[in-house]
Amino acid sequence: MKYSGWPTPGELVVGRVDEIEDFGVFVDLEEYEDKRGLVHVSEVASGWIKNVRDHVNEDQLVVCKVLEVDEDAQQVDLSIKDVNDHQRSEKVQEWKSEQKADKWMELAFGEDVEDETFRDIANELIDVHGSLYAGFEQAAIHGPEALEGTDLSEENVEAIVETARENVSVPYVTVTGYVDLEAPGTDGVEDVREALKAAEGNGEVPDEVELDVTYVGAPEYRIKVKAPNYKTAETQLEESAARASEAIEAVGGTGEFHRERRTDEE
Repeated sequence: MKYSGWPTPGELVVGRVDEIEDFGVFVDLEEYEDKRGLVHVSEVASGWIKNVRDHVNEDQLVVCKVLEVDEDAQQVDLSIKDVNDHQRSEKVQEWKSEQKADKWMELAFGEDVEDETFRDIANELIDVHGSLYAGFEQAAIHGPEALEGTDLSEENVEAIVETARENVSVPYVTVTGYVDLEAPGTDGVEDVREALKAAEGNGEVPDEVELDVTYVGAPEYRIKVKAPNYKTAETQLEESAARASEAIEAVGGTGEFHRERRTDEE
């Protein structure tokens, strides 16, 4: 999404070199609609510059610091030399992430979504989470809860969450569920123990997944899954609970999976 307004002094912006002159470099701002800035030759690089083209090329992607903005004169003064390597790398990654988020918006609401609708929805995510990408990332991790602070409709929330969970890769996701296990007879304790082994996967859980089963309070056990993405975590959680329930039911017991805990924390 490109912003319709103006950048602010001190802001880092991503631009593409459009024109190179002896006195400086004109840069098209990638994040702002129809905005162009000028990097004076003295702001291209440190030290004396003999030839500007020794430092930048046409169509090169650059990260600049905004020095001054004159809206009346439609002028944005920029600096390339005031941006260090770390800032440059971080800003480019942020920009690429926002481009991904733009694609996710199209997946969620269609390529023909009206610009006004696109902006209204995007601005809700940006207001709450700071960026469009962060909004989708939080939706992938926390589901509808991540969008409770927005004014988005239930339909829009559902579309964002569904798209996020299908497309967003996050460092890790942790999900938790509970299973109630009860077994009759004198062998009940051993039967529950075997069911818990089944819940833990018997060595069949993928290497990238961490699965932990702990006792909460009879007959409730907590299943906690840490995985690279929400879809994998949810699948492993449900499969773990299913294995436990099948094992206990095979010996005449009962197993029931639920998302919220029922007994008090110890």
